[in-house]
Amino acid sequence: MIIAIDARLKYYRPGGIAEYVRHLLGALAALDTRTRYAVIHHFRDKETLTPGPNFRRVSTITPSHHRWERWLLAAEILPRRIDIYHTPEGILPQRVARRHIITVHDVHYLHYPQYMTADSRRYYNDQITRSVRQADAILVPSEATKADLVALLNVPAEKVTTHMLGVHEMFHPVSPEAVAAVRARYHLPDDYLLFVGTFEPRKNLPGLFAAYALLREELPDVPPLVLVGRKGWLMDEINAAVEQHRLHDALRWIEDAPRTDLPALYAGARVLAVPSHYEGFGLTVVEAMACGTPPVISNRASLPEVAGDAALQIDPDDPAALADALRALLTDDALHAELRARGLARAATFTWERTAAAVLDVYRKVAAL
Repeated sequence: MIIAIDARLKYYRPGGIAEYVRHLLGALAALDTRTRYAVIHHFRDKETLTPGPNFRRVSTITPSHHRWERWLLAAEILPRRIDIYHTPEGILPQRVARRHIITVHDVHYLHYPQYMTADSRRYYNDQITRSVRQADAILVPSEATKADLVALLNVPAEKVTTHMLGVHEMFHPVSPEAVAAVRARYHLPDDYLLFVGTFEPRKNLPGLFAAYALLREELPDVPPLVLVGRKGWLMDEINAAVEQHRLHDALRWIEDAPRTDLPALYAGARVLAVPSHYEGFGLTVVEAMACGTPPVISNRASLPEVAGDAALQIDPDDPAALADALRALLTDDALHAELRARGLARAATFTWERTAAAVLDVYRKVAAL
C-alpha cells in the first residue's frame, strides 16, 4: 500500500498546517515502518521531509492555491497509482487515488467570511463542500470542528475522526538563564503579556488592544504586550486599533522569531492572551501551558475543549472581561500558580504519538473499504 501525504503547503506558508505535517510525519515514521509513504513536495522546496526508510519524496510543479490546482495536481499524481491520498489542508484535487482523506483544521471562513480576503474566501467556499463529499474520511483536531462540519456542511458524523494535536517536546519549562537570554535578545522586561499567532482579524487583536487599553487605565505600571508572529491579511483594522487606543509605545512586535525562541518567550510571559473569535484547535494554548504559562482564552469554538480547567475563559466581544482576566493573572499569585500546575499536567496529555496513532487507525480503516 502507498499512502501519499501532501506537504506542498510548507513551501509557501510556514505555520500551523506546515508544522502539523512535519510532526505527523515524524510520529508516523516511529509507529509504522512497513507502509510505503510518498511525501509530496513542491519541486522548489529545498527541505525534504522523509523521516524514515519507508518514506520517499515526490516532487510536483503544481503550486498550492492555484486556480487550476485540482486538475494539474491530479495529472501529476494519478499516474503514480496511489492507494490513499491525504491532504492536510482540507481541499482535495480531482480523484488521484483509490481513497482520499482530508484534515480540516477549521472552517472559520464559514463562520466569519468577513475575515478573509476575497480570493481566499472564494478558494475555500468553492471547494470545501466538494472536498468533504469526495473524502472517504475526514480528520479534525477538535470536537468543535467536527460539530461545525456536521452542522454547516451536512457531513455524516461517522465520517469524521477527532485527533487532537500534539505539542512538540521542545515546549517545556525552561531555565531562568534561557529566559533571561531571550529577554535580552528582544529587549523585554521581567514581566510581559504575550500573544502568539498570525496577525489577522479572526485572532481578535482589536479586542485585545481594547482590553489592554482598559488595563493600562487601571494599572499604570502594567507590563508591555508582546506580539509574536507574522503579518497576515487585512491588517488595516489591526493598525487602526493601535492608533485608536494609542498603544504604539506599549506594544512590542516580534515578527518571524525563530521557533527555537518560542519556549523561552512563552516561559518569560506572565500570561498568554488568546481572545480569538474562532480556533479549530489553538496550538499556542497547549504550547504555553507546556511551558508553564497560564492562558486567557476565548470561550468559543475549540479553545475551552483544549484548555480545560487550566485557563480563564472570556467572551471575546467583551474587552472589559478580558481586561479583568488579564488583571487577575497579573495580580493573583495563588491563581497564577494553580493554573500553571493545571496547565502543565494537561499539556502533558497532548502528544504527536497519540495524534499519529489516530491517523494511522484511519488509514487502515480506509484501506479496508
